[in-house]
Amino acid sequence: MLIPKRVKFRRHQRGRMKGVSKGGTQIDSGEFGLQALEPRWVTSQQIEAARIAMTRYVKRGGKIWIKIFPHKPVTAKPAETRMGKGKGSPEYWVAVVKPGRIMFELAGVPEETAREAMRLAAQKLPLKCKFVKREEIGGEAHEGERSS
Repeated sequence: MLIPKRVKFRRHQRGRMKGVSKGGTQIDSGEFGLQALEPRWVTSQQIEAARIAMTRYVKRGGKIWIKIFPHKPVTAKPAETRMGKGKGSPEYWVAVVKPGRIMFELAGVPEETAREAMRLAAQKLPLKCKFVKREEIGGEAHEGERSS
């Protein structure tokens, strides 16, 4: 599972997840991607489960990129503990995912295989996702932007 090697602070505040993803909204490396449609915390266990589901379906063919990383520690107090006495200890790690973020990328397999692999991965995640393809860059779309 994914966890940071070292962190500056052991405990984080919860924060808020308003707005859309600031970066990571384009497919960089692969041909196909899985894009988040809603804000959510994704745990390192969920990322690993999705990775295993995709890898097994493509039978270790193609190449998979994981574009999110769990940097945020989530703390929990022990069960049946009275209030007070400080914040709990870190229990697990989460990646903060906002709408528009590409979470996984896949290349080297046919589209039908990629679509099914991404569907299986999406079932392991706690948020709504959609399958996206890399748009072909060039042609008529960028003709008007050229400077003379």
